[in-house]
Parts: sequence; C-alpha cells; structure tokens
Amino acid sequence: MRASVKNKLLTGKSMGIVWSLFVKPLIAIQDSEKAHRRAVKALAIADSFLPTRGLLKLANRRAELPSERFGLSFPNPLGIAAGMDKDAQALRGWANLGFGFVEIGGVTVEPQEGNPKPRMFRVNKLQALVNRMGFNNIGSIAVAEKLAKAKSKGKWPDVPVAANIGKSKDTTNEDAAKDYSKTVERLWPYVDLFIINVSSPNTPGLHELQQDVALTAVLKACFVVNGEMAKQTGEDEKPILVKISPDLENAEITALVDIVIAAGCAGIVATNSTTTRPTSSDAKVKSQLEQSGGLSGRPLANRSTEVIRIIAEHTGGDFPIIGVGGISGVEDAWEKITNGACLLQLYSALIFQGPSVVKQIVKGLRRKLSEHGLSSLDQAVGLALSQ
Repeated sequence: MRASVKNKLLTGKSMGIVWSLFVKPLIAIQDSEKAHRRAVKALAIADSFLPTRGLLKLANRRAELPSERFGLSFPNPLGIAAGMDKDAQALRGWANLGFGFVEIGGVTVEPQEGNPKPRMFRVNKLQALVNRMGFNNIGSIAVAEKLAKAKSKGKWPDVPVAANIGKSKDTTNEDAAKDYSKTVERLWPYVDLFIINVSSPNTPGLHELQQDVALTAVLKACFVVNGEMAKQTGEDEKPILVKISPDLENAEITALVDIVIAAGCAGIVATNSTTTRPTSSDAKVKSQLEQSGGLSGRPLANRSTEVIRIIAEHTGGDFPIIGVGGISGVEDAWEKITNGACLLQLYSALIFQGPSVVKQIVKGLRRKLSEHGLSSLDQAVGLALSQ
C-alpha cells in the first residue's frame, strides 16, 4: 500500500475514533438543540481556515459515485437533509464532509423564532430524534445575503445546493402561495433547486397544503416566479420538488404525486418526519417518544421506504425521488435506491454516527453495484420493483 493512501485511510479511521471517544460523549451531555447549533457553527469555523479546511477534506475525502439528475451533476447521491443547516452557515463545510449535495432551510419569507424551547430531543436507544422546531430561521432576506456573500467570496461548495422552503407560521393557508413564492424569488439567484415543504408536522395547518387545490395554488405561484426569474436572468428555470409526509394514507400519496406531476415538478422528496411512534417497554424511551413533534431516524426507515416504493410503482419508476428517513447504513441506503430513490439524504445518522457514515454509505453503495454486476447507480434505481 502506498504511503499516501495508507495515511488517508489512517486519517479517516482516526477521525472516526475521535468522534466515538470524544465528540459523541460531549454531544450526549448537552441539550440537543445547543449541541446541534454548536456543531454547525464549529463546522463553519473549521471551513473558514485553510489548515482546518484541508484537514476536513483529507479526513472525509469524498467517495465518488456520480449521477445526473434535474440537469445537475451529483458527485455522489448522498446529501445533507433540511433542518441541519437552516441558515446556510456551513455551506462549503458539508461538501468537505463528503456529501454529494446540500439542502439548506427550511427557510421562511420572514425571520421566525420557532416553537418554545426545549424542542429537540434525542432518543439514543433508537437512534432517533424528536423535534418540534417550527421552522426557526433567520428569514429569506438574511439567508439570501449569506448565499450571495458565500458566492462572492469563493466559498461556494462544489456540489448542488437546494433550498427547503417553508410557510411562515403567521401566514394563513389562503396566503400560502404568495408566502412560498416570495421566498423562492429571493433565493432563486443562488440555489440550484427548490424543495417545497408542505409536510412538516410542526407548523399548524401545514399538512392541509398537501391537498389538491391548496398544493396546486402554491406550486403555480412558485412556477410563475421560477419562469419570471429565468426570463430576467437568461438562465434555465430551476427544478422544483415537493417534500411529503409519511403519515399520509397510501391513496393520498398517489393522489398527491399526480398533483405534483401535473404541476410540472421535477421530483418528490420522501419523506419528512412522522407523528407516529414505535412502541417501547423502556420507561425512558417511552417518555422521550411522548414529546410532541416529528420523529426522525431509524424508526422511520421502513415507512419512508414504503412511501418511496408506492411512488415509484405508481409512476412506473419514471419520476425522480429523493429518499430520506432512517438511513443509518448502506443496507438502508441500498433498500431505498432499489425501491425507487435516485438520491438520498441523511440527518439523524450524522448525529449518532458522525461524519464517517457518509463515506461508509457511498463506498458501500459502490460495493453493492459491483456485487450485482451493475456499472452505475441509475441501473440500481427501482431494481426491487420487479421482484
């Protein structure tokens, strides 16, 4: 083994050991939201200085598994999910951790504090999170300014950037179309694609926007802005996707997919967090699960994959799906890919396992492709549908 390769391997293993022995225990004794905020800030600071940025890139050297979707090039199919970096603090840092794309937000048109604290809880035994954050963010104007600054200073990541768009808590559903489309307009010059979030369980009445008339109105307004901005700049329109809830009935899912396709959306994100709860005989776990809010992490894995398969079967495998929910290793990732997802996202696994999980999953997917005699990720998408 060449010395340079060996050093890289050792560096990656060392970072994993550091995470397990020092970082993870430190996070465990902190309030969940404070730990989250400090971790994102630390990543942003580390990315700001050349030596630490270089160390990040070396320790988390990106595993390549390229694909083309939405007219964009993804160096690998694994992205960081919405909610991790709501205010676009560490854009380039996520790419330097090895992710193939980044999703910021949810961003609302105006700044909002979100729900009262505490509002984020770890369920360590289940590798799950419960949160009722409520779209806390600095607002679309401030986020747009951050994005503009990152671009002008050459701090933009070398991967696609998506923006998750949410509805302001004080905006009525009747005014939701204007609310969403204004945020799209403000962020349009900077991001590569938009994900319209009508499925967060933590904003009152938001789930109602997954219904026919309401969703059609929101998407129509966003597409009008999309066309206007493209015309003004001479650029192509940006892909628009919709993020859905795992708590919908199966028939509701297929009906929603038909609406999304009819509106001209480029794809769908499946799924958001869930309000359902697994059973547990552990008193501490039961207490944690009783917290109100959306549950993410391992307990969501099966339902998320079911939703992906429902969508893929309903559309004949021709409609792009970003799979998110409960991915904690290569087997989860492979299951979502073979049931119809073309791209994937992590959230909880990064918290419970650390940055090394990114490379492990992408390398594991490459190994799976080899084992099945496949040469590209596209060949694996929906592979299980015929079985």
